[in-house]
Amino acid sequence: MIGELIATRDAFGTALNEFAKDNKDVVVLDADLAKATMSCRFKDAYPERFFDMGISEGDLVGTAAGLATTGKIPFACTFAMFAAGRAFEQIRNTVAYSRLNVKICGSHGGVAVGKDGASHQCIEDLAIMAAIPGMVVINPGDAVEMRGAVRAAMDYNGPVYIRLGRNPVPVVFDENSYTFEIGKGIKVREGSDITFVANGSLLDVAMKGADILAKEGISAEIIDIATIKPLDKDLIIESAKKTGKVLTLEEGVIQGGLGSAVAQALSVSCPVPMRYIGMDNCFGQSGDAADLMKYYGMSPENVVAKAKELI
Repeated sequence: MIGELIATRDAFGTALNEFAKDNKDVVVLDADLAKATMSCRFKDAYPERFFDMGISEGDLVGTAAGLATTGKIPFACTFAMFAAGRAFEQIRNTVAYSRLNVKICGSHGGVAVGKDGASHQCIEDLAIMAAIPGMVVINPGDAVEMRGAVRAAMDYNGPVYIRLGRNPVPVVFDENSYTFEIGKGIKVREGSDITFVANGSLLDVAMKGADILAKEGISAEIIDIATIKPLDKDLIIESAKKTGKVLTLEEGVIQGGLGSAVAQALSVSCPVPMRYIGMDNCFGQSGDAADLMKYYGMSPENVVAKAKELI
């Protein structure tokens, strides 16, 4: 399975369907996008526990909140742009302020959404959700990690935001040995010269960049931080102390996202030179997903260039 191309939204739909079998309290709501978020698989398996709220994201979250007060575990699914944008007030005031057990699942985040363009390429969702008090924010790097994140979110009592990726990404982790834990990062690769801190679709990009650097005698340590909040500060600080240089990689805005969170943690306990890969104060545009990733500097070649700046 390692190396196989699987979209994390596909893994989400499969995991949700599987784990809900033994937990009758799990319900799923969608805003007329079930085929895109892959919640359609749950709908087919458990139609009596699925609710299509139509194109009404505020109602989607409000109804999920109401179901949570009755003891249900609602997964509210829509595009990340609509969850973080249209339904922000309901998520903040109705779900998070009341600390209700609602899971917000935002699909199609990042510029890899491609030809749908800037209006649908939600690059701000992780930063927006991380700013909400009490919200757990997760951006899995592959299908195995998404599966673990769904299980952890289901077991966690409180609000959670999970980003689902549209495009297939290589499987990085071994499903037989991988364990997901909220708030815990994973050292994917040992290194000595520089630390890469990555999540989501850029985990694979970080690994490919590290492979190029290794051929030039540069050793990159790779830390996977799927949970942006709460952040595994200890693991990041430990690695930064060893390498003395940190590069963060995320498919979203670096202001308020993973880069900001890592910089904030290191500035207190271990200030080191840093660089950032992500969307820097700009919107995306319509285009081929691979071309956009390269255009905005989210490619293995740019990882190499940024790393050399630090080294």
